[in-house]
Amino acid sequence: MKAIGFKQSLPILDANSFIAFETEKPTPSGFDLLVKIAAISVNPVDFKIRESAAKDTVLETPKIIGWDAVGTVEAVGDTTSKFKVGDQVYYAGDLTRSGSNAEYQLIDERIVGHKPKNLSIAEAAAIPLTGLTAYESLFDRIKVNPETDKGKTVLILAGAGGVGSMAIQLAKKIGNLTVIATASREDSVQWCKDLGADFVINHHNLKEELEKIGHSQVNYILDYVDLEGYWDTMAEIIKPQGHIVSITESSKPLNLNILKAKSVTFSWELMYTRSMFGTEDIERQHFILNTIADLLDAGTIKTTLTTTLEGFTVDNLKKAHQMQESGKTIGKTVIKY
Repeated sequence: MKAIGFKQSLPILDANSFIAFETEKPTPSGFDLLVKIAAISVNPVDFKIRESAAKDTVLETPKIIGWDAVGTVEAVGDTTSKFKVGDQVYYAGDLTRSGSNAEYQLIDERIVGHKPKNLSIAEAAAIPLTGLTAYESLFDRIKVNPETDKGKTVLILAGAGGVGSMAIQLAKKIGNLTVIATASREDSVQWCKDLGADFVINHHNLKEELEKIGHSQVNYILDYVDLEGYWDTMAEIIKPQGHIVSITESSKPLNLNILKAKSVTFSWELMYTRSMFGTEDIERQHFILNTIADLLDAGTIKTTLTTTLEGFTVDNLKKAHQMQESGKTIGKTVIKY
């Protein structure tokens, strides 16, 4: 089968930052499905791992990355029970295994969902990683209750990004929250409004911007951009007994003491935790993906696809990585095979 990978962590414009090669088509066993991939999407995690996985070495075998994928089940392992050959599926993959930048992939059925029926292949490919991350942030980490938490405020940092775009919709439509998103460019501000944000503020002056809209403090903060840069400000603007969730990293230890007086909860969110550690609740990702598919099919939420590149090629993969590295993309970029 054809795959695209890399042997060294090189700048994306380097001729060998990605290379196409042939490798053996895998055979499923246990909980695995063999999926023939039809489309993938590219996320910030893709270029971050490309930049770090082979920084000081040259790999003997090219590393295949990529996580979001949509495809058709071609074969199943001997302990599978959720899918059959011919089913269309979508998923966000597993950091510990070979990725989706290939024609075929093995994936544990417990972290796979049925593809949304009313979405095209490209529209569906935009969803899994960001959908899971946003859903887990709100309903697994904060544990938002749509009835008792109705009207509470959530500040979403980087509202126009892939995860932020899903979080706006889920927080508003499912969580019943008052949604405040950050964006600075005219097109990204409008994007956040179109997705349902009640307020869109400039991320450069958070405190002042929040005061302008009458919400000087918020119940929840979802950091999808820069934990270290916003840490002190978040401690100021979070309400007593509030909750902060972050998917980003800090280069230095965080001062948790500044949250103590307010009894604020801080949680990390990593969508890969369940698959990396084979947690007892690993199957919850199957449930979440099916839940999100139902919401998409019902029109309650919508795809965040903005750019489709036609063809599984080195050039298209490089182009998608360049777009992610720019930090200016809105929504999601998909490569259709």
